Amino acid sequence: MKNLVGINYLERKPRVQKEKNPVIILIHGYGSNEEDLFGFAEDLPDEFHVISVQGMHMLQFGMYAWYEINFVDMEKFNNVPQGLASRDKLVDFIEAIIQQENLDDENVWLCGFSQGAILSYSIALNYPNKVKHIACLSGYPEPNFIGDLDVNRDYSNLDFFISHGTDDMVIPVEWARKGKPMLDELGIQNEYHEYRSGHGIVPQNYWDLIAWMKKGLVN
Repeated sequence: MKNLVGINYLERKPRVQKEKNPVIILIHGYGSNEEDLFGFAEDLPDEFHVISVQGMHMLQFGMYAWYEINFVDMEKFNNVPQGLASRDKLVDFIEAIIQQENLDDENVWLCGFSQGAILSYSIALNYPNKVKHIACLSGYPEPNFIGDLDVNRDYSNLDFFISHGTDDMVIPVEWARKGKPMLDELGIQNEYHEYRSGHGIVPQNYWDLIAWMKKGLVN
């Protein structure tokens, strides 16, 4: 485990070394840890410098979150200040890892699951110059983390992959479906997928994600 700007992370160095490699940041969901999405690393394209980050808040041993969730008081469902602080810390981390590893600052990828997907939306739409390709798995665009969108801001660099399970009992698919029309309205390139699954990633979802990544590396 390594640490940079206060964030713990695991990494897989690129198998194919380029002058400046693209970086992909894997952002886990609530109650998970950096090992979860790091399981993707073996299948990810060889050019990627793969980074899997650990949530800022420990819930219990081996279980972390980017912000706490109040399951009792639905009026205070998400701890928004914690979430915004984690988002901004992740942006600091992205800048720091690019500098430390001499990575391509114009080819930054995010892949977030659930809470990680919510923050990936927030990072991309608030800091569109910091990232390029964004995969939001089993998440949704949370207004409290996105804020007021500036339609005049340049989002032309962004490219989203969105996926969700139609039987998701944690985050309703109706919430996820708000993502595509929002991105379309902003003129942001995106592809949206639904699968007969719950709150998780079925094989077809996984291989569609990998295909999108390979296509994005070529374009």
